[in-house]
Amino acid sequence: MTMSGRVVFSQMDEVIFGKPAAEAVAALARRAGAKRVLLMASGTLNRQTDEIERIRAALDDTCAGIFDGVPAHTPRGAVVEATAMARDAKIDLIVTIGGGSVTDAAKAVQLCLANDIRSAEALDALRPAKGPDGALVPPPCSAPTVRQIAVPTTLSAGEFSAISGVTDERTRVKELFRHPRIIPGAVVLDPAITVHTPEWLFLSTGIRAVDHCVEGICSQEAHPYADAQALRSLGLLVNGLPRVKADPSDLQGRLDCQIGAWLSMGPLATGVPMGASHGIGYILGAAFDIPHGHTSCIMLPAVMRWNKPANADRQAMVAAAMGEPEQDAGERLDAFIGGLGMPRSLSAVHIGREHFDRIAEESMRTPWVPRNPRRIDAPRQVREILELAA
Repeated sequence: MTMSGRVVFSQMDEVIFGKPAAEAVAALARRAGAKRVLLMASGTLNRQTDEIERIRAALDDTCAGIFDGVPAHTPRGAVVEATAMARDAKIDLIVTIGGGSVTDAAKAVQLCLANDIRSAEALDALRPAKGPDGALVPPPCSAPTVRQIAVPTTLSAGEFSAISGVTDERTRVKELFRHPRIIPGAVVLDPAITVHTPEWLFLSTGIRAVDHCVEGICSQEAHPYADAQALRSLGLLVNGLPRVKADPSDLQGRLDCQIGAWLSMGPLATGVPMGASHGIGYILGAAFDIPHGHTSCIMLPAVMRWNKPANADRQAMVAAAMGEPEQDAGERLDAFIGGLGMPRSLSAVHIGREHFDRIAEESMRTPWVPRNPRRIDAPRQVREILELAA
């Protein structure tokens, strides 16, 4: 029986790489005919560098305001606050400069503007629904009309997906909001702007991108189109991340990592599900405030070891892409992550066995644990993975 599948291309228009962010953003805004632009920026970048001011100056009188109040994990309250500013300013374009939390917030703001969402509770109406085939799809809602230009400063690569991860403060659960129109219309990859990103954050989000690659390659639903991007991405990241650690001024190394992060989204963007590393990571992030880069550093090798009986052939592809075809992929990843100085165990981030039952129970309700390549039917199997990462 031949392979079958379906690849749906995103509604992103373009990716610009290697040009200064201010120059590229101003040109994109002019081409879009934008008159009222909201800058949603990292608070640290806005307060401690001149990068946001450069972009504001390049936009000139089209800049209608700056919002820099998005905390980690994108809480609903910050999304609603940013939406109110955007609505009051009558904006027609959002430009984000920052990491995944800022990017995801702007994606959610697009949905909130289109559907007149004015409170955190009202976001319940935008939760995805199950379509006829069982896949999660947007609920009946108005499509966003205000587009986004994203200038990422980390490597988690959320700017390349039509999914926004937003944390419900009531439950401390990170929920995924979906709509094909919330993917940014354009992404600007400027390596120079990432020199302000703390080393631990740049490198750990690079491992988040590695996690996208590896779980995509190792999925039972992988396909050649996604494999081609993920395998090339893995090579760029494995080469680039150590270069940046050795020399933070290596802009070509940083750009290689940025392009690797872009390509790492090939599987997810074309319908390949992630697995238990992503699923467990959502719980560690939302419930325990562990940065998502660190969750991947800790969970990915453990998930690989647990999954190996189900996908050893796919794991061999990962090891080969990392330049060690004879090595065990889980062990190779573990050594690579350790070499970057990243945390390697749950205990290193103060997660003890007394938390395992809660993590296991809540992980079962994420979108990815049920799609793990080695089937997970019950929380006890998640606990087995957590033990490997303890």
